[in-house]
Amino acid sequence: MKETEPSFEVKRSATGLGLFATRRIPKGKKIVEYTGPRVPNEIVDQSNGKYFFGVTKKWSIDGSGRDNFARYANHSCAPNAEAIITARNRVWIWSRKTIQPGEEIVYDYGKEYFDGIIKDLGCKCAKCAPRLHRNGKGARNGHRARRDSK
Repeated sequence: MKETEPSFEVKRSATGLGLFATRRIPKGKKIVEYTGPRVPNEIVDQSNGKYFFGVTKKWSIDGSGRDNFARYANHSCAPNAEAIITARNRVWIWSRKTIQPGEEIVYDYGKEYFDGIIKDLGCKCAKCAPRLHRNGKGARNGHRARRDSK
């Protein structure tokens, strides 16, 4: 039987908005696709947008549309999910371990994004700033920029 209800919801997180599991997500499960129009990297390089996801040396996905639920998956230095670029240059967020209901779905945005955006602001993930996650408060960190594919 195919699941019709998404296994996630967008709600307030310690760093702004986040993507949270609504039910148990087993390890190795495809969660959500990172969607949006393809944009040439020359345009991305001239933009200040934070929702670009590099899929090739020439192209990125502009994930800024609010219908792209994957954009709400925040960065973590201790991720429970990962972004995988398929052979057809689609990006899917997969669970790296079992994710429990209510747990935030997070993945490592990669070195390029970390060094270019997060490092100067300070990482606010649960591993690096546990106090923010205990009391539910915190400044919003940026979302996506172009990432190096793995």
